[in-house]
Amino acid sequence: MTDTLPPAPADKVNPSRLFLGSCVALIATSVAFATVGAIMLALKREFVLTNEEVGWIGGAALWGFAISQLAFAPLADSIGMRALLRMSFVGHLVGSVTIIFATGFSTLFGGALIIAMANGLVEAACNPLVAALFPDNKIVKLNQFHVWFPGGVVLGGLAAFGLDAIGVGAWQVKIGLVLVPTFIYGWMLLREPFPTTEGVRAGVGMGEMFKASLATPFMWVMLIAMAMTASVELGPNRWVPAVLESGGMAGILVLVWINGLMAVMRYRAGDIVHRVSPTGVLLASAVLSGSGLLALSYVASGLAVFAAATVFALGVCYFWPTMLGVVSERVPKSGALGLGLMGTVGMATVGLVAAPQMGRIADRYAHDEIPVAEAVTVFERTSMVLGNDSAPDVQAAVTAAQEVTTSYESMGVLPSPATANALRAIIASDADETLVGEAQAILGPADNYGGRVSFRYMVPLCGVLLLIFSVLYARDRKAGGYKVESLVASA
Repeated sequence: MTDTLPPAPADKVNPSRLFLGSCVALIATSVAFATVGAIMLALKREFVLTNEEVGWIGGAALWGFAISQLAFAPLADSIGMRALLRMSFVGHLVGSVTIIFATGFSTLFGGALIIAMANGLVEAACNPLVAALFPDNKIVKLNQFHVWFPGGVVLGGLAAFGLDAIGVGAWQVKIGLVLVPTFIYGWMLLREPFPTTEGVRAGVGMGEMFKASLATPFMWVMLIAMAMTASVELGPNRWVPAVLESGGMAGILVLVWINGLMAVMRYRAGDIVHRVSPTGVLLASAVLSGSGLLALSYVASGLAVFAAATVFALGVCYFWPTMLGVVSERVPKSGALGLGLMGTVGMATVGLVAAPQMGRIADRYAHDEIPVAEAVTVFERTSMVLGNDSAPDVQAAVTAAQEVTTSYESMGVLPSPATANALRAIIASDADETLVGEAQAILGPADNYGGRVSFRYMVPLCGVLLLIFSVLYARDRKAGGYKVESLVASA
């Protein structure tokens, strides 16, 4: 018995086209991630949303991924990977259009959820596809495939910044960018012959796959670690543009910088993994990501922010693909289900816990930074200056200002998060240049401070990861090095 799996039965399979098309499909998911991040501040102002509501929209764009991973990853063996990609194609189209024509929180939330489910379908199909195409080089090829998540964030972020620079900064246009890679991967993949998965080729049944995924202690350790690595990577990345823009920086460029570094490092993953070992890479990543995130939560100047962002990027760049690769190599019978569970746990944790909680933390600390006297003055002047304006946006701002003023007069404190929302309503009304400027001068520094504090709350997770990966690395060294389990041999 050899350690090499037999070739896929379809003799017309084109590995190069399938791998390239998979990369473009991943670009669609990452452009969606980048553009949703880039428009969060605009959505907050136009629809007068709290940080927590924006966190739920950003979170839906993540935990929807988990739903589709959990539901469809086990079906990659039975219905095929091409069928999953056809479903993702439809989801990217419908979700983008839903957000473009959104009328409020519910439709924004629904569109983000549909796009996220399409993103999950891409990973449910393409991770086992890459493993099937390159069974002897999984970790390196998965890292190279996942180059195009940060790579797509760079492309989407630069495109969004360029649209702002030429005066076409409408958030609807930015979401429309998702449709470009969507149509390209649809053209490349939806009629192409696909191979069977590794599990099918090795004769691993559904029962064995579930047993390996749910009854293996090492798998549970990796699932717990995945919840934390995903939170450390994707939670702060989701908030970087909005937090830094509120402080006067071009936050989308910092996001582009972070993801550009991640793309370069993932492309060179082969050199790093072969020299250090996968568990050693994860151990170093925990140290760097914690250090970078802690620094990012304190610094405010341009050069210092980019320096902290560099350390953070070097720390998180290998987390996601290396975690997937280790599971595929150490628990190979888990197959597409194991990879799907890893993605499910990671994205569900970020979407349901990390992103909303970061928003809640940001709301709390931002409120504490709002200067009471200045805010009350702005609210009183809003009622006097704009009280007779009948425009709906202006009336909404006046009503919000009056409610906060009334609450302050009766309670002696500004209500949270109503105060920040009232300031956002004034900014969104765009009715009086002086009032808008004063409201921005109050809210911007407060939102920036609250957001940076929310980064700080993620740092302890890196300490827990440091302990987990130290144990795994020490065990590998004691056993003579990192070992890969052959699927054929174990079957």
